[in-house]
Amino acid sequence: EYYALYVGINLTKMRTSLIKNTITLILICLSLIACNTPADISGKLEGMDKEGLKIYLIEPETLREVAASYFSKVIDSAVVNSDGSFEFQNLPKTKGPVLLEIAIQASDKAPNYLQTNDPTESNYMPILWQLGEPLHITARLDDFQKSFSIENPSDNNKALLDLRDLNEKAYQAYLTGKQWQIEDGSELMEKEDAILQYKTALINFANKTQHLMPALVALRWVSPENNYERVPEFLVSQCKKWQEKQPEHPWVKELCKQSDPTNLPVLIGDVFPNLQLPMLTKDTLALNDLLGKKLTVIDLWASWCAPCRIENRKVLVPLWDAYHDHGLQIVAYGLESDATTWRTAVEKDGANRWFHASDLQGDDADFLKKIRVQTIPANFILDYKGVVIAKNIHGKALMDLVKTYLEKP
Repeated sequence: EYYALYVGINLTKMRTSLIKNTITLILICLSLIACNTPADISGKLEGMDKEGLKIYLIEPETLREVAASYFSKVIDSAVVNSDGSFEFQNLPKTKGPVLLEIAIQASDKAPNYLQTNDPTESNYMPILWQLGEPLHITARLDDFQKSFSIENPSDNNKALLDLRDLNEKAYQAYLTGKQWQIEDGSELMEKEDAILQYKTALINFANKTQHLMPALVALRWVSPENNYERVPEFLVSQCKKWQEKQPEHPWVKELCKQSDPTNLPVLIGDVFPNLQLPMLTKDTLALNDLLGKKLTVIDLWASWCAPCRIENRKVLVPLWDAYHDHGLQIVAYGLESDATTWRTAVEKDGANRWFHASDLQGDDADFLKKIRVQTIPANFILDYKGVVIAKNIHGKALMDLVKTYLEKP
């Protein structure tokens, strides 16, 4: 019996030792496999001229953090090796695709600083990463975003690269090398128009693409400062589009909350509110009583606004003279605080031909709050029913619109 018990004990020890050795071998094999597995995100930078350079992986946690400096969370960093190679390993564990931003930084910048002013000099690139789908990237150090490429990109990443190319092309076409005289306001409207043309290229991309994340990146590149006062209809159309396709996505919900019409200026297609206006003549009149028989320009201006004054003399006066008898009306609202200064500007510009109103509360006026506008020059073009058919059209474009509208059969 003692012998049998002894043998049994030793057999148990042997089994335990065998199990431990087997587990050790399995762990060693797994470790070797892991060592040979490519990094989740890896790449190589060309044009390295110094050692110790760091590259960062950034995760925007909200829509507003996309393409915004200092807000998104840095989730990993890697030292770029002397041959330009780098690897990231610390990635989100979520199963779905995640929008990330890869940024290369100068030593005096925060890890999550993003250069958004000029895409030709941008230091970061958004990518879509999916768990279990490693990405290999190449780029040049001196023009990181412009040269950024992904080996065998997914459809989403291909769309992001296409957006990058379009963004740079539009910037080069409308903004690169342009010099405007804005000190006296004489070319401010030309600058505004060029910026709008640049943004329109991104807006068109977002409207056409069937990929959510590239569309949302385009939306954020339209205004990294998160100000869509000049293009609120874009927000509304994007909300409608993606609410139908991916209504439960948290960024779609964020987009739709931001695009609530109560947060935006009066939209094209809306009936302009019938507000009571304190007039230059000291009367108070309802806007609907001032509408033109066919067309009305609601002009937001100020005596201190140089481009507004130029618009008075070179655009609105000629339009009034040519088309008032054909059904055109102009109602101007001034961001004024002094009645004498206001009246003098109206007389000097020859703008006393049409209606003028102001609360004399400057830019704190109730009128601006009710139509949710903060920036001038601005305008709304209304049909005879008071429906907004266009807005923020100036110079020759405004003259052409009025001419076409009032001269059509």
